[in-house]
Amino acid sequence: MSRSPATRAAVLGSPISHSKSPQLHTAAYEYLGANIEYSRIELGAEQAADFLRERAQDYLGFSVTMPLKAVMVPQMSSVSERVSLLGALNTISVQQSVTGPPVLRGENTDVDGITAALREAGLQAPGADTGADTLAVIGAGATAAASLAAAAELGFSSVRVYARSPERAASAVPLAHRLGLHSEIRSLDQLPSDLSGDLSDDVSGSAVAAVVSTLPPRTADSLAAQLRPFGRALPLLDVAYDPWPSALATRWRAAGGVVVSGLQMLLHQAVKQVEIFTESAARPPTSLSEAEHAQLLQRMRAAVDL
Repeated sequence: MSRSPATRAAVLGSPISHSKSPQLHTAAYEYLGANIEYSRIELGAEQAADFLRERAQDYLGFSVTMPLKAVMVPQMSSVSERVSLLGALNTISVQQSVTGPPVLRGENTDVDGITAALREAGLQAPGADTGADTLAVIGAGATAAASLAAAAELGFSSVRVYARSPERAASAVPLAHRLGLHSEIRSLDQLPSDLSGDLSDDVSGSAVAAVVSTLPPRTADSLAAQLRPFGRALPLLDVAYDPWPSALATRWRAAGGVVVSGLQMLLHQAVKQVEIFTESAARPPTSLSEAEHAQLLQRMRAAVDL
């Protein structure tokens, strides 16, 4: 007896009540005419394996947030090259099986979200005009790893990772090497003076062209209070979007920088997830005209007041 096709998807993580993924996905599926119900599911790391074993068969896919991005990787039937490289995923597609458990594939669309959001923040081609060719990343978790991959895709030659615990950030060095990037690890408390002094004494000899903060909400408040004027419109992607504007975003603008909200990143990574979840639908996003795709994006933006 064949199983009925799944018509549900969800975002998994903890805490999850603040997530705006349901608004984004619901707006997309309504525009596409896809009968997909999307919800939030509170799920801790210790529950991940049991949840997938018992309930994955009822879903066509999952968005994955903290603290599950690395935890879920060993549970996959297969992963993309990107996930294999980063050791973290944010998307699970579920292929149902009549004779056995569903086939789970891990993907990481955070990289797509970061690259698109930085471009919306006004990031020019690294090195263009200014000679700045380094991406600074604040934090040492799964989203920081995705930021390194985004740096490589955007054409940066080096990354500088700022962390409260440089020892925890040490894994960024081999990852950067595999991505073809020069790297440097620095203590988080060095960031304000580095930016105001336009530091360029790292291994690549290049100044910072943009910054990605991957810290959780309010974690960067004390850092924000230490920022001094930059003397240039330095772009910041602050992935924490609740509350917004964050203290870091407010102070960054006051220092002369340009800020893009983590909602922009969430939007663009969700577009890729929608493509994955609807690839066998009657009207997948990949079949849309350029004008229709722009309308899809606008519907999703409006759903989260972007």
